[in-house]
Amino acid sequence: MGLDMLLHRAYPWRRFPSTRPERSTMSDQYDPHFEPPINKLPVVVVILFLIMAGVELTLALGEAGFAGGPTAIGWRLALVRDWGFSGDIFDAMLAQGYWSWDNLARLITYPFIHLGFTHALIAIVLMLALGKMAAEVMGQFAMLALFVASGIGGALAYALLLDDPVWLVGAYPAVYGLIGGYSFLLWRRLGATGGQQMRAFSLIAMLMGLQLVWSLIGTVGNGWVAELAGFITGFLLSFLCAPGEWARILNRLRQR
Repeated sequence: MGLDMLLHRAYPWRRFPSTRPERSTMSDQYDPHFEPPINKLPVVVVILFLIMAGVELTLALGEAGFAGGPTAIGWRLALVRDWGFSGDIFDAMLAQGYWSWDNLARLITYPFIHLGFTHALIAIVLMLALGKMAAEVMGQFAMLALFVASGIGGALAYALLLDDPVWLVGAYPAVYGLIGGYSFLLWRRLGATGGQQMRAFSLIAMLMGLQLVWSLIGTVGNGWVAELAGFITGFLLSFLCAPGEWARILNRLRQR
């Protein structure tokens, strides 16, 4: 099902500009199924891509010996230490009541650091696909808020619910927040069409099931706690970010 149909069914009272790109040639105008091989990405998605890809490319070049000299082999570990999120550091700040800006910044910077090329590649691909959808439906500012807030929510849950000394890095909690936004849109559409709304959570259920299977095969760590928290954060925040939802909430409050 196309994005246009999803928007129409979820929000029949609103009009959205068509997400289908303009035709590039005269012959294409007569082909209703024509789509260019590369769709235009929202600016905020491009910026996030450049940051994530730029960091990983720099680290990969250093590890391959093409940049930075012999010391470049330790760039990734140094970046994790300086900008990754540590539950132990957060717990220490919480116990002492002292909040340093340098350590609080880790809540925002850790999603841009990954453990390797594959770890980064999967996160980037998911961010491009889900970020494009969220930016087109909710707006670019809302998409960015969803990404950042879900990353923060995932890190806070990781620190508060666990006592894990392993550093948290990677964009997955933030990306799971975008999955939460997608699930919210599907949940609203199913509700508007009389469908079974629990089907909206099939994707997150499948992902959590895969996490369980991987845990039986090998060690996957506790990152799933941050990812699930990121999903919940993204889903709940969509009540404010999705088109028409804030007005709907205000109308319900006025009717009480």
